[in-house]
Amino acid sequence: MWRNAQVNWDDYRCFLTLAKTGSFSRAARLLHVDHTTVGRRVAALEVDLGIKLVERLAREVRLTAEGHELATLGLPFEEAMASVERAAAGGGAALAGPVHISAPPGLASLLLAPKLVSLHRQYPEIEITMSSDKDFANLNRREADIALRLSRPLSNGLVTRKLRDIPFFFFASHTYDIAEDDWEFITYLQADDILPQQSWLMQHIGSRTIALRCSDAASQVQAAAAGLGVALLPDYLGYTDVRLRKCPSQLTPPRRELWMVVHDDIRHAPRVRVVLDFLIGMLAVTPNLELPHASEA
Repeated sequence: MWRNAQVNWDDYRCFLTLAKTGSFSRAARLLHVDHTTVGRRVAALEVDLGIKLVERLAREVRLTAEGHELATLGLPFEEAMASVERAAAGGGAALAGPVHISAPPGLASLLLAPKLVSLHRQYPEIEITMSSDKDFANLNRREADIALRLSRPLSNGLVTRKLRDIPFFFFASHTYDIAEDDWEFITYLQADDILPQQSWLMQHIGSRTIALRCSDAASQVQAAAAGLGVALLPDYLGYTDVRLRKCPSQLTPPRRELWMVVHDDIRHAPRVRVVLDFLIGMLAVTPNLELPHASEA
């Protein structure tokens, strides 16, 4: 039996995010708070309603029957509140305020982060937040304002723009002078074999040696630059790191597509428009493929 209580929306939002992610830490990342804050708000909601909503296990959170019911009831309300928040966010005319960008980890840490300084100098009142979790941020729920994706998102209310094709190539350090048949590889974790480029790589290298598996492209770049092996990287990572060289190969690696996504409700807000234009100008061009490397200078 549910206690008749006035529910705090922030507590309810934390619970709904926890229900979707199944983890306090993942919910905290989406909400941009500490995981203890999520736990405290969910506990407060349980006290207000007088029911147990979640079972706290060692590595996950499991909803109780009442928790499942409350999560289902809350989805339409969450969407309605997100619509109100998007409308409010899109109404400001000033070049100031928060803009949240969601991007793949390698793109965020190795390409976007170093280049945001010019945007900040030009528009210091715009507060950029950038998240790089592998899980897609939900723009309809305002988990981000702008998203960069390596596949075309399909969702109502979103405006998408293809920025360019992303070719992948093999890269290694300048000192990695080993014949292609003897290459050792730097790859993603086995759990990431669903990624198109990783799936292609696994199909083509067969039983050849994998020197390192890691969870993110930034680690692959560092390992390849140190001479550990050959990494299959997008052009925007391989060509822009002077420690790496492109390794000629008889294989033709795959391509992916870089898409930019924004919700229609906020895309005309001046501060969002400025960030969109900045990202388009930076990302819609192919890296300079003639960038000199140490072995070619």
